Amino acid sequence: MRVTGRTGAPVVMLAHGFGCDQNMWRLVVPELERHFTVVLFDHVGAGNSDLTAWSRERYSTLDGYTDDLLELCRELALGPITFVGHSVSAMMGVLAAAREPEAFAGLVLLAPSPCFIDEPDAGYRGGFSAEDIDELLESLDANYLGWSGAMAPVVMGNPQRPELGEELTSSFCRTDPEIARVFARVTFLSDNRADLARVAVPALVAQCSSDAIAPPEVGAFVHARIPGSQLVTLNATGHCPQLAAPEETAAAIAAFAGAIQ
Repeated sequence: MRVTGRTGAPVVMLAHGFGCDQNMWRLVVPELERHFTVVLFDHVGAGNSDLTAWSRERYSTLDGYTDDLLELCRELALGPITFVGHSVSAMMGVLAAAREPEAFAGLVLLAPSPCFIDEPDAGYRGGFSAEDIDELLESLDANYLGWSGAMAPVVMGNPQRPELGEELTSSFCRTDPEIARVFARVTFLSDNRADLARVAVPALVAQCSSDAIAPPEVGAFVHARIPGSQLVTLNATGHCPQLAAPEETAAAIAAFAGAIQ
C-alpha cells in the first residue's frame, strides 16, 4: 500500500483489475495527487503483495477481496473515501459500499461489469456467451503465458498503439499462474447484478466508448441499477483507460470526487 498526494485532502483509493497492479495507475496519479490524498495498493496475489497471504479458499470469491478493502479503510482511518475500482475491482467496491456505506463518500466504477456472460432470456448482454467464457478459462488453464500474449492486446484494445498491449501482456505474465487461474474464475464467473441496487452512496459509472470486455450496454445496465448514479462515456477505447487515456480518466475521477467530498 502507498499513500501519496495532499495530506488532509479528500481521499481517493485506486484499485486495479485482473492481471494488474498499482503501477497501472501511474499515469493518472500525478493529476489526482495535486488535489487529493491518493491511496494505491496491490490486491493479495498481485504486484508486490505478500504472496504467502494468498489462499485459494479466501480468494475464490470477491468476498475475500472485499474484506481486504474494508480492512484497509479501517486501518487508514482517513474518513469516507472515494473508491475507484477498475474492471473486477468495481464490483469489489459495490460489495464493500453495500456492506459498510459509511466508509465511502462515493464510488467510481471504471469499465465495470457485474456479469460477463450474456443472458438473452433476461435481455442482458455481458459481452460473452457461456461457451466463450468456458473456452477462455480452458485456454488459460492449458497455457497461461500463451493466453496472456493473446488476450492482453484484446483487453487493451488500441491496436494502433501496440506498446499498450505489450505492457499489459508483461503485467499478466508477472502474475503467478495458479493465482491468475483462480482470480480469472472470480472475475469472469461472478454475477453481481443483484448487488447494484444495494449501493446507497454516490456513484459514477465511467465506461469506454469501445470496449471488447465491457460493452456500452453493460455500463448502461450498471447505471440503471444503481440508484442516482451518473454515467459518463469516455472517448477512450479499450478496457484500460487509465493507460490509454490517462488525462481524460484522471479528469473524470477528479471532477466526481471533488464534487462529492
